[in-house]
Amino acid sequence: MKILLTGGTGFIGSHTAVAMAQSGHEVILFDNFCNSDCSVLDRLQSILGFRPAFEEGDIRDEKRLKEVLQTYRPEAVVHFAGLKAVGESVQKPLEYYDNNICGTVTLLRAMQQTGIKKIIFSSSATVYGMPQYLPLDEGHPLSVTNPYGRTKLQIEEILSDLCASDPQWSAICLRYFNPIGAHESGLIGENPRGIPNNLLPYVARVAAGQLQAVQVFGNDYDTPDGTGVRDYIHVMDLADGHVRAAQYSQTHRGWIAINLGTGVGYSVLDIIHAYEKACGHPIAYRITERRPGDVASNWANPQRAFELLGWKARYTLEDMCRDSWRFQQNCR
Repeated sequence: MKILLTGGTGFIGSHTAVAMAQSGHEVILFDNFCNSDCSVLDRLQSILGFRPAFEEGDIRDEKRLKEVLQTYRPEAVVHFAGLKAVGESVQKPLEYYDNNICGTVTLLRAMQQTGIKKIIFSSSATVYGMPQYLPLDEGHPLSVTNPYGRTKLQIEEILSDLCASDPQWSAICLRYFNPIGAHESGLIGENPRGIPNNLLPYVARVAAGQLQAVQVFGNDYDTPDGTGVRDYIHVMDLADGHVRAAQYSQTHRGWIAINLGTGVGYSVLDIIHAYEKACGHPIAYRITERRPGDVASNWANPQRAFELLGWKARYTLEDMCRDSWRFQQNCR
């Protein structure tokens, strides 16, 4: 298949580009570098042995999107492009609604006008809100507590409405749990600008001596060690899920949501201690107060992904930390 990846030079997009290309698909990357840079293209060339097609642009630019879609005529779009920090979304809700929701509507309009009606959407387990039961399956009630999560849920609803209006559309919403790790080459990984919002890149920078200590938000949750438990998934497992979803989209019609997670929960302290083994030295951390809205535990029921896509996570927590540390050493 020929597949356009919006946000294709970002953390998940770049790893999916590798997995797609190595599975024989032709990828076109579309990005405005708001949370990445052009060096990713050089790194992808080193991994793949060729430079994937790239087009710079913003998903809110309908004219530019139509130019790219008409030039390449992809069979499907994998839509990663979006702002993704929960805390920032609370401070800047209009930016999140503009970029994530308006950008997606613009993309869908451009796709519709060019006759491209297959989309795999980068959604999130944040749409489940406060867990009513565990593990979380796709039938769990949906609820969100911040603008970032609200954009994900609203985009899912937009895609559902679009599919209901036109049976030719296929929209596969992949609900990610917590992607971590890096490509085994150490050439690409998660390298956010500024202070990381996610746990693992923060741990990695503490391990590398770039930050002083990991902040652990609460140690009095009802979990084995008192710290929050989450489902962490290796980014290359996540990338493989996108490959399989793209293949599934060839015969699928309508709207569907599919979890991508391991089905196993690890605590914050589990992550820190696993990373200590990967880097070979202790990692400083300090316990601070809980953050508002954080839940005690959250992990996936990935059965639907196995049944529909034949997908199952393969990498261990040790693999995730080892690959992350390799990348961290390369990107100093």
